[in-house]
Amino acid sequence: MRFILKYIRPLGSRVAFGMSLKLFGSMMELLIPYILSHIIDDITPLKDVPQVLLWGGIMIFCSLLAWAGNVIANRFAAGVARDATRAIRHDLFGHIVSMNSRDIDRITIPSLISRMSTDTFYVYRVIGMTQRMGVRAPIMLIGGIILTLTLDPVLSLILLAMLPFMAGLIFLISKKGVPLYEELQHRVDELVRVVRENASGVRIIKALGKTEYEKDRFQQVNRGVAQQETKASVIMAINNPTTQFLLNLGLVLVILAGAQRVNSGLTQAGKIVTFMSFFTMILNALLAITRFLTIGSKALASARRLQEVMETETEHTALPAAEEDPSAPHIEFRNVTFSYNHVQPTVQGISFSLPKGSTLGILGPTGSGKSTLIKLLLRFYDPDEGQILLSGRDIRTMELSDLRPRISAVFQNDALFRGTVEDNVRLGRQLSMEEVNDAIVRAQAEPFINEKGGLESPVQAHGSNFSGGQQQRLLLSRALAGSPEILLLDDATSALDFKTEAAFRAALREKGGSTTLIIAQRISAVMHCDQILVLEDGLPAGLGSHEELLRSCPLYQEIASLQLGGEDA
Repeated sequence: MRFILKYIRPLGSRVAFGMSLKLFGSMMELLIPYILSHIIDDITPLKDVPQVLLWGGIMIFCSLLAWAGNVIANRFAAGVARDATRAIRHDLFGHIVSMNSRDIDRITIPSLISRMSTDTFYVYRVIGMTQRMGVRAPIMLIGGIILTLTLDPVLSLILLAMLPFMAGLIFLISKKGVPLYEELQHRVDELVRVVRENASGVRIIKALGKTEYEKDRFQQVNRGVAQQETKASVIMAINNPTTQFLLNLGLVLVILAGAQRVNSGLTQAGKIVTFMSFFTMILNALLAITRFLTIGSKALASARRLQEVMETETEHTALPAAEEDPSAPHIEFRNVTFSYNHVQPTVQGISFSLPKGSTLGILGPTGSGKSTLIKLLLRFYDPDEGQILLSGRDIRTMELSDLRPRISAVFQNDALFRGTVEDNVRLGRQLSMEEVNDAIVRAQAEPFINEKGGLESPVQAHGSNFSGGQQQRLLLSRALAGSPEILLLDDATSALDFKTEAAFRAALREKGGSTTLIIAQRISAVMHCDQILVLEDGLPAGLGSHEELLRSCPLYQEIASLQLGGEDA
């Protein structure tokens, strides 16, 4: 719970004020049965109507004070819970977007979504309930016991005899419930994953007629969540009825013992009535505590999951700074080896150097490690062996805030965001209209943007109102805007027709300036590059120009023969 306390501490003054009001309201509630006992035992026998009315008015006044104190305290509790949860979500989101890529892969995106939504909601509930019940329930319980001791110590012993059994029961059930709710949250993560996959792949599911199959798959996951929820709820549900049974048993014993004591003249009827009122308050307080423990078990499991995320490392920190060398190659890979699982290398022994403004094409079969190279250049991951240098400086010595603004990238499965065309091209950067328009023209996106209504035309989530080729040209516009120092294109023209792709390549060469890495499946996309790196199973199979590779690289010759035809190649 230290994780939650960290966010409540800055709101301590509001918490203290609200809980003070709750304390005051609870004390007023405890006075009401005591006044009732005084009226029944001391005033009613005197038949003094004005005194009865006076003390009755005091009871009403105490009720109003209790009502006002509880209402205001509950409003403060809701405000504190809202602000604390908002701060948790803010920090959680900020940490997620700066998390180490390996940890994101380990926790998974669906689980992070679940933690941002479901887990923070449970924390919100427990923060609010702690302030509402955290003072009132203990005060009603402890205060009720103390006041019953002053009324009749013998009858109070019956109540006290029940408390150890109830406390032991609550402890055992809570100990069992927290792990069950942690497992439930893992099941919810799986549910989110399946829903996310179906939402993003709904078109292919419909196209292949797999709707029923996906419904069955969802049903299996949904059933698992329901079964785990039932298992946890059944365990926690034992708490409430068992507590009620023990307290009601105690109440029956109190009535029997009380009747005997009244009949023997050892106590008064008013004290028995008051004792039963306090007994009801104590019962309600214990039931509130059991409800709180149910919510608290869920919140504790959720807080652990949130804390796990917040304690993961952020992206790689920089090594001691080094100076750049203008005479060195702009980009250089020196014997770079990397694996995602630290077992089987994804790429191994990669070496090349690029002068400023030159282009490198990266070609190879699917799974050969092409996309991994640009992830390493962006420092999504650090290499296991070797170095990646930028102007002679190891990129591990650079702050990410210095490295990444120098690079623009278009990935295989890149994203357009809901907004306008201009919003997606700018992406929050301070760019002039001239830079935006120039990038759109170079990316061959101007004709269809004008047809759609210009820069202010809307873009739906994931660019669903644009075709695949149009989406790629918008993404290329975004990457080109601002004339980046380094441009990374990962299969970024696969949806373009040959004419549009050729026009884009011509515009890219004409403008120049950026050192460009182009990953492609088609030789036509890279054959005009200054150098071409051919990968096979993560190993370099060839490096050189198109003509050099046609003479020296068997894999490149095979690809060229298949794509261009033997004679044309």
